[in-house]
Amino acid sequence: MNNFMEKIVSAIDPKLERYRKKEEPAKLPPYVPESLTDFIGVLKRTPKEILSSKQRAIIASSMSFTERKVSDVMMPRPEITFVYEHDFLGPLMLDKLYKSGSSHFPVLSSDGRQVIGVIHTDQLNSLEIKNTDRATKYLDSKVYFLRDDYTLEQAMAAFLRTNCFFFVVIDRTGQLVGLLTYKMLVAYLLGYIPHDDFLEDSSISAVMKRDVSNSASTEHPSSQPSDYDEATHN
Repeated sequence: MNNFMEKIVSAIDPKLERYRKKEEPAKLPPYVPESLTDFIGVLKRTPKEILSSKQRAIIASSMSFTERKVSDVMMPRPEITFVYEHDFLGPLMLDKLYKSGSSHFPVLSSDGRQVIGVIHTDQLNSLEIKNTDRATKYLDSKVYFLRDDYTLEQAMAAFLRTNCFFFVVIDRTGQLVGLLTYKMLVAYLLGYIPHDDFLEDSSISAVMKRDVSNSASTEHPSSQPSDYDEATHN
């Protein structure tokens, strides 16, 4: 009798399978990183289809923005192109300034001990400079200073507070040790410098007609390493 029942059950059991309620697999609780290292590990394992390299750079830079110092991002003194107050702004000097790639140049006193102003390339481009013109004729005497141990958050607050895009960086003794521009901060925060070829920002009609959906944008990578970059190479 038992054999007979087993045969019946074996015959109808597969047909009843479709009517059985399938048990759902147990769901694991979401993983919660317990440290910065754990979080960086999650970033590393996240597929690029979900989190692009650009997004990773932004996340990593923003994580360290309040801890990084001005000295980590600034242009150090040896790399700065200086102008002295009695320098003539002739063709050779102008060529030197343009080739430097910078847009702001600290003007030093004749003894090199004091910053007495800043020269902006935009101003030089708009003026007819004679070979006999000295730097002091075109300098902006308003100079703003940051200390090298300021956090980037403090530096950003200073940029917004003064509406200035260029700061001379000093140490606690007052010695000039570098310079910081708003562009450098943006490059660190985003991990790259946004750039496109649109040059008609002053034209209302051009801005109105611009097709931003098809605007080609290129990225100039930031030279500053992020915490994410450092961690992934350790």
